[in-house]
Amino acid sequence: MPAQKRHKTAYPGVYFIKGTAAGTKKKEKIYYIMYRKNGKQVHEKAGRQFQNDMTPARAAQIRVQRMQGSLSNREKREAEKARKKAEAGKWTIDKLWEAYKNNKPDLKGIVTDENRFQNYIKPQFGDKEPDNIIPLDVDRLRLKLLKTKSPGTVKNVLELLRRVINFGIKKSLCKGLGFTIEMPKVNNQKTEDLTTEQLSNLLKAIEEDSNLHAANMMKMALFTGMRRGEMFKLKWKDIDFDRGFIHLRDPKGGPDQNIPLSDEAKRILETHIRTDSEQVFPGRGGRQRTDIKHQVNRIKERAGLPKDFRALHGLRHVYASMLASSGKVGLYTLQKLLTHKSPVMTQRYAHLRDEALKKASDLAGDIINQAVQQNDNVVGFENIKKKG
Repeated sequence: MPAQKRHKTAYPGVYFIKGTAAGTKKKEKIYYIMYRKNGKQVHEKAGRQFQNDMTPARAAQIRVQRMQGSLSNREKREAEKARKKAEAGKWTIDKLWEAYKNNKPDLKGIVTDENRFQNYIKPQFGDKEPDNIIPLDVDRLRLKLLKTKSPGTVKNVLELLRRVINFGIKKSLCKGLGFTIEMPKVNNQKTEDLTTEQLSNLLKAIEEDSNLHAANMMKMALFTGMRRGEMFKLKWKDIDFDRGFIHLRDPKGGPDQNIPLSDEAKRILETHIRTDSEQVFPGRGGRQRTDIKHQVNRIKERAGLPKDFRALHGLRHVYASMLASSGKVGLYTLQKLLTHKSPVMTQRYAHLRDEALKKASDLAGDIINQAVQQNDNVVGFENIKKKG
């Protein structure tokens, strides 16, 4: 292609060539600047007359900037290319999270973790590498979240951050933090219980409610101690009516387990309406249910239960509390019924068990005292007879 004619302008080192605008074929000027850098003559395109709204004066300003040390377009492109290459080699928190998810396709609780990451971790640390995070950064996030979130929620967010970083370290993708993340103190030892009157009111409200799924799920929580998620996943094939067992799928992220199918739970399930769905408590379209909060809370409110009582999980605590306070169920058995991974979780009910044992011990004392009293009465009667 032959060289195009250069046309001088009133500004030194600025010239233009004639061209046509893309699309419109309209004639326009294409401005160039000319300057020396490192002893070499440089010709650089400054911009088009219409497309870039370029004028000789603006081109002259660009020329001055180049002569004073600012990067040329070519240098900018090379710098951007180098930056992207460097970025590709960086293992930021954002990039580590994507790798973590890809490495664990069957990760339990992924929806919850994804929300925590997108809402709280990414805005603060997404573009940072772990070794560039300082304690003050984490402190700011923790204190900010504690203003509106519970300590348990904040702890879950920080544990997710730590989990992602530890994954990167284990896979030799990044360096670790130079400090230990300080977790907020959480008191998770909440044990909900109901008085006899409250329990009676609840059972009445359950029987009167029109939503059979909500009513029977609350009954199952009360008579088996099953978690909400376990009932959501429950399928008809998981229930062994003959041998009297319920097969739990992934209880709290652990291995599948079996729990006894009590007589009352069996009666509930035998009278429960079955649909074409394989789920016992199906959601829309027969698929696995994901929520029933509105329905069970309606029953809870009608029963007049405290606002902070959790309609399903609270009944799991009621189930455990009743067994522990009966004095007939040991903590090890209770741990197995509740599918707790560790006895530490079951220990919250120990005081109820202790109270039941104390009552049993006191009962023994009462029986002995009663026997002694009866013996004293007999001896007294015999002495009276002798005197007579």
